[in-house]
Amino acid sequence: MSGPSAPECVDESRPVSQLPGRREALCLIGGLLMVCHAMTGAFAQSAPASRKSADNPYAAPIAEASHRFRVPERWIRAIMQLESARDPRAVSRKGALGLMQIMPATFAELRHRHQLGRDPYEPRDNILAGAAYLRELYDRYGSPGFLAAYNAGPGRYEASLKGRPLPAETRAYVATLRPFWGGGDAAGALTAGHANAVSWKAAPLFIVPSGSVAAPGLPSREDLSVAVSSSPSAHELFATGSLTRELFAMPEAGTPAQ
Repeated sequence: MSGPSAPECVDESRPVSQLPGRREALCLIGGLLMVCHAMTGAFAQSAPASRKSADNPYAAPIAEASHRFRVPERWIRAIMQLESARDPRAVSRKGALGLMQIMPATFAELRHRHQLGRDPYEPRDNILAGAAYLRELYDRYGSPGFLAAYNAGPGRYEASLKGRPLPAETRAYVATLRPFWGGGDAAGALTAGHANAVSWKAAPLFIVPSGSVAAPGLPSREDLSVAVSSSPSAHELFATGSLTRELFAMPEAGTPAQ
């Protein structure tokens, strides 16, 4: 009676690569290792970009708006934070919409001129509209008037030039933002001889009528003046290059209408 057959022994004298099926297995393992290495590198490179995108989801439209309308990115970020606290669905009590708090009628006009989308809440279009509006107001009123006009509206700001005081909220709004460029005049609307003689705290824009009180929840003028004293240079307000007096920058070539 014959017992169970002994298992076939492997010829240990043969190289591993010449054993049946081993060559294909080695190729497969090598390929898998290469794929894993490539994927590890890709994940390592994409992780910082993903974190950056999550930390600042509006970086791309802010950069686009800054380049297109020659407004510093830090200005767009500051106004976005102050206007809406970075809430794309924000609506003010007066009806201003989105990240940059654009009034519906203003957005409709800006949309037509700059070929923006229909939705004022869409972050990219809202940011572009806000930057375009800042550029228009700056070219029209200079600084700091463009900030007051952005917050209170051009009509309300022009009324202040005729003697009607601006709301306390607008005065505090302007004073909060001025430290971003040092409280000075951005494009030299004041001559050099007058610039040193004018104190921004004594300008009509900030004069509070007797009996008036500061807007609730906004910083006092004394607190804001401390921040202004340590602020950066005024020449950083708008991007370098000559400032045209066009109300709006021309749309970029090839931007599709929506």
